[in-house]
Amino acid sequence: MALVNPHGKDKKLKPLLLEGAALEAEKKKAQGLTQVRISSREAGDLIMMGIGGFTPLTGFMTHADWKGVCDKFTMADGTFWPIPITVSTTQGQADSIKDGEEVALVSEETGEIMATMKVAEKYKIDKEHECKCVYGTTDMEHPGVAMVMKQADVNLAGPVKVLSEGSFPKEYPALFIRPAESRKMFEEKGWSTVAAFQTRNPMHRSHEYLTKIAIETCDGVFIHMLLGKLKPGDIPSDTRQKAIDTLIDKYYVKDTVTVGGYPLDMRYAGPREALLHALFRQNYGCSHLIVGRDHAGVGDYYGPFDAQKIFDQIPAGALETKPLKIDWTFYCKKCDGMASMKTCPHGKEDRLLLSGTKLRKMLSEGDEVPDHFSRPEVLEILRAYYAGLTEKVEIKTHKYSEGA
Repeated sequence: MALVNPHGKDKKLKPLLLEGAALEAEKKKAQGLTQVRISSREAGDLIMMGIGGFTPLTGFMTHADWKGVCDKFTMADGTFWPIPITVSTTQGQADSIKDGEEVALVSEETGEIMATMKVAEKYKIDKEHECKCVYGTTDMEHPGVAMVMKQADVNLAGPVKVLSEGSFPKEYPALFIRPAESRKMFEEKGWSTVAAFQTRNPMHRSHEYLTKIAIETCDGVFIHMLLGKLKPGDIPSDTRQKAIDTLIDKYYVKDTVTVGGYPLDMRYAGPREALLHALFRQNYGCSHLIVGRDHAGVGDYYGPFDAQKIFDQIPAGALETKPLKIDWTFYCKKCDGMASMKTCPHGKEDRLLLSGTKLRKMLSEGDEVPDHFSRPEVLEILRAYYAGLTEKVEIKTHKYSEGA
């Protein structure tokens, strides 16, 4: 059996990153173009287009694409897409850019020219409408809503030529894996069914259990770690990687799991982000996405299994990558092991409910972590990280903790 096809009608990866002489020529040309400064989120989206993770996109979305994605999950050409991929600038700069003009997209954080773009359209959006559609709320306390509302006033649409992958290849040489590379790796391992596990947290016992369920039914699991920006209180990727590598080394059968990273910032869009996670994992070659409790959520904006339900609300065939839906998981004292709501008949007094937020809060406050919450080797790494912090991190807990 073959791996799932890349997303889109052509079923081929479309990396937009230039190479060789074409790259050098475009970099030189970019020096003389109008510079449009882009946010960390926009730069991450660009890099995903560059490596083919956002296949079949050829650039930033038009107004028709934006409206179709918000309202119907589809771009103007009918391609399924769950979250708008847009870039914005000020009204003043937009007025100075002519239709058809080429501009340079420059990281506001590093000053690096990330891409060139031929501006096909300039348009304003109803930011509140986007927030209601994508995040289900306009509450500025939601980090994704705050991100959209802080965007500049005018969106620019048009095809891009990507010139850089940012600092990710140098910063994460072992983790930063492009879709073409993951597909080659899976094929070399003889895997055709691969379950992706999305994480921005170190893995506790519940995460371990989810991935081991997937290993029972798939050829292998791809632990796919977010490398972009998080929110205050989240654990940085180098600590996560060390904890995950230790867990794999000591608690998994060899060659059943592999680890990689991708360059996006979290949007915390819950159900919609789960769809985006499945879409770009299809480009990476994954047949399934593990979707547990409160996937990609934050606070109590979403129900614990809304991210599973949304896969039943999209058109059949919209994605080849399917959700691997797994119920609430926990350690049960009476079962004497990990279990889920589907397998454990006992009451809540016997269950140790696990969440990344709860674990981070206990560790940051120096509390004792209950037995079976996380593996001791992982806890040792996390305790060392928190002991090294110069400032105390406040971590809020909610009705539902945010998902992996």
